[in-house]
Amino acid sequence: MTKNRTTFPPVLTRHADAETCVDPSSTMRLLGEGRHTDGGFTSYRSTFAEGAVGAPAHFHTKATELFFVLGGALCVLVGEEVTVLREGDFLSVPPHTPHAFAAAPGFTADVLFVFDRHMDRFAYLRLLGRVMRGEADPKEIAESAERFDNHYVESAAWRDALKVG
Repeated sequence: MTKNRTTFPPVLTRHADAETCVDPSSTMRLLGEGRHTDGGFTSYRSTFAEGAVGAPAHFHTKATELFFVLGGALCVLVGEEVTVLREGDFLSVPPHTPHAFAAAPGFTADVLFVFDRHMDRFAYLRLLGRVMRGEADPKEIAESAERFDNHYVESAAWRDALKVG
């Protein structure tokens, strides 16, 4: 007896074909979004300049966010703990867990990000780039919280970590 299985097309993005979003302190290469898979996924690669702040404290209600450091060092907040991820380190942040990230003091960072749910995150990254370049109003980020499953929170631990760096 054969199970009725839905098959989904592979997602292949060649390096030369990947859309690139550039802002003053980072470059994001949009690798792939699987809208047709079970729950979908989003993957992109970000390179952060020394001193670049990647994202303030936030959480997702649906998605697990995965980080893999390809090079350099990334300072991250997970819950209320701040740590540094170095080349080869992997981190999985489950839904409802506050987190933030920035290039670790004195380092650049090259990071592969994967979300286990498709939430049109490429549209969010494009919006973020426009805001960072002064081409869009920062209010658009706050207004898009539900659409992109990005919910910003205050974190004294993260604020203190940024002061030290």
